[in-house]
Amino acid sequence: MNHFPRVKFYPILLIMVASALKMCAAPKGCQFVNSYDVTWNSPGTNENDSMPIGNGDIAANVWTEQNGDIVMLLAKADAWTELGKLVKLGRLRIHLEPNPFTGTGSFSQSLQLENGCIEFRNDGNVMRVWVDANHPVMHITASLKRSASLQAKLELWRTAHPLRGRSPDKGMMYEVGSDSMPVDFEADIVLAPGANSITWCHFNTNSIYPHVLEQEHLESLISKYPDPLFHRCFGATLRGPGLTSVDGRTLASAAPGRDFKLDLIVLTETNVESVQDWQSQLDALVKRVETVRLPAAWRAHERWWQDFWNRSWVHVTGDPDAERVSQGYAMQRYMMACSSRGAYPVKFNGGLFTVGHDMPDGMDSSTTNHNPDFRAWGNCYWNQNNRLPYWPLIASGDYDLLQPWFNMYLNDLPLEKDRTQIYYHHDGASYPETMFFFGLPSLHDFGWNNPSNTIRSTWQRYHIQGSLEVISQMLDDYDNTGDTNFAREAIVPFADAIVTYYAEHYPRDADGKIRIVPAQSLETYQLVAVNPTPDIAGLRSVIPLLLQLPSDSSTVQQRDAWMKTFDALPPIPLGRTTAEGKIPPMGKGDPKGMVTILPAEEYGRTHNSENPELYVAFPYRLYGVGRPGLQLARTAYAARRSPQKTCWGQDGTESSVLGLTDEAQQSVISEFSNFGDERFPWFWKPAHDWIPDLDNGGSGMTTLQQMLMQCDGRHIILLPAWPKDWSAHFKLHAPYQTIVEGSVQNGMITSLRVTPKARKKDVIIWNPSNTE
Repeated sequence: MNHFPRVKFYPILLIMVASALKMCAAPKGCQFVNSYDVTWNSPGTNENDSMPIGNGDIAANVWTEQNGDIVMLLAKADAWTELGKLVKLGRLRIHLEPNPFTGTGSFSQSLQLENGCIEFRNDGNVMRVWVDANHPVMHITASLKRSASLQAKLELWRTAHPLRGRSPDKGMMYEVGSDSMPVDFEADIVLAPGANSITWCHFNTNSIYPHVLEQEHLESLISKYPDPLFHRCFGATLRGPGLTSVDGRTLASAAPGRDFKLDLIVLTETNVESVQDWQSQLDALVKRVETVRLPAAWRAHERWWQDFWNRSWVHVTGDPDAERVSQGYAMQRYMMACSSRGAYPVKFNGGLFTVGHDMPDGMDSSTTNHNPDFRAWGNCYWNQNNRLPYWPLIASGDYDLLQPWFNMYLNDLPLEKDRTQIYYHHDGASYPETMFFFGLPSLHDFGWNNPSNTIRSTWQRYHIQGSLEVISQMLDDYDNTGDTNFAREAIVPFADAIVTYYAEHYPRDADGKIRIVPAQSLETYQLVAVNPTPDIAGLRSVIPLLLQLPSDSSTVQQRDAWMKTFDALPPIPLGRTTAEGKIPPMGKGDPKGMVTILPAEEYGRTHNSENPELYVAFPYRLYGVGRPGLQLARTAYAARRSPQKTCWGQDGTESSVLGLTDEAQQSVISEFSNFGDERFPWFWKPAHDWIPDLDNGGSGMTTLQQMLMQCDGRHIILLPAWPKDWSAHFKLHAPYQTIVEGSVQNGMITSLRVTPKARKKDVIIWNPSNTE
């Protein structure tokens, strides 16, 4: 990523790649990913024994039970109920009689990453489950040695769900809070079965959306923006040749057979007038899907996954920790591919792979006993958590997986600008840290019957810097792809609104500098912070990059305004550490302490375990290897109050930027060893969030990438924090549409291929023995 002003590298610290360095063809990613496949040799028991599959929009947890049943918990990226809750589509149970998947010792259940499918095998019997990478359908096929009868049964738990009093669907619904919710949670609808199909859906006949706007004093906007929840309908149809409908929830084979095929076709529609309208559109979708023959669909599906794995890879060897890191990296990337190509971004707290079981009415779900729709920390997006699964997708070249994340913020921009005008009577936009997918704060944070425009929650009240980080991610995306349309139509409108907000919202001091107050420095320093470091670092990082975009992507007036805002920014706050070498409390440093970066110019006591002062390293990379002030940033890292190496802990992402190899290695091992109680260990343990903790895996991916490669303008810095005892093959994406493939052994690059070849001259090998 480019930075302003341009920094010159110090030759004494860096060794240019020798022109004679051997060029060789790197291996394909699929050669590595086969080694990460997972096979279990015994059936499971319940939902905690599941494996993940998906096509980016439709996903499923798939498991077996002791009786041989194969069960699938179904999800879709846009299955939002009337309460703004992301829920499952339902559960599908496949039963064969006699059951060929019990009774012998040859059973296997395999997740095949290279083609995104799960296969069950036992004594020559095979069942395959896959979600078509190119169409909205999940295919289930069975090839049996002996004839059996098949039954496919739909299982639903949302049958009657008023939310007054206790309810399984009420647990952890932070967004809406108390018993005073004006909207009930409707039951699912099972439609009349077809001859060989069953169909069901959830239809929102009401919506929390207008109540959110009314509670947040935005009722004047109700008619301006269509309700994104009202008359949203999502569901599926299950069908297959040789099957008949027993009732609205059950398909069965008309006669015993050896070969079976089931297709689950899924659809979400918004603003439909009725369930019948949705079913008409579903019928049309079914006709389109069924024109694609299964062998052709499978070949295209395999090609998609092959292209995905060949797009990028990091394969690490050297010791068991290295192999664990390597497999964890691939698993996190796989789960993102399974769940981030739909209409909305993946949720940090479980994504589409949360699980649960049926619960009795009159009992709230909890973290230890919950229904399948439960997720701790609710259904709003939390920027500081959700950013982490998306950062590594830039270096991995997974730009398609980034789009739902960017689109959510872009689609919400008009509402955010109107909200700013109504609340503060000036231009620009800000986004709350925790928000519904349509851009407004959760009512839990804003406060029911709050008479003011100010968010009540002290954790979130002034927490708006996350939008600067989204700009930074967009700019990195642009640096890599060179997509000028994206710069003009997305980055500039979004960034201009955010920068304008900072320019117009805050007062100026006697020197004409912006004084960011009232403010907070992330969640750790609340209410009393002045000039928080993350906000200043974000603005100091993104504004120069906006000025470097092609001139036809912005106006002269916009560029002049950005430059004036940049000139008015306060400096990064500096102070001195305590005698113990830590960030001083309340800004009271020791005159004999070392100069360090502070979390804000003024700040109070801590409330959380973040290190805001280190946002200068990650995400904003104002300090790092090859840049002035590296030792200052390393001092701040050593002085940090809150070391943490898992979940959204910042040790890995920050230490790798600062070239602290041992710290980065320890962190990435911790992140990719953060296993919980699930049989599929890469459903990361919820250190603070929920299962799978996708920000944990995203942080691990970013750490590993930054250990191998960091970019600054045209410079591509290799091995800035790479341990000598690990070897690696890698293929990563860099600015100016550049791809870097290589191998490293014993701390040395042993092969390298840079595409285009002209970019090879910009590659630099970092010498870790120097700092300044």
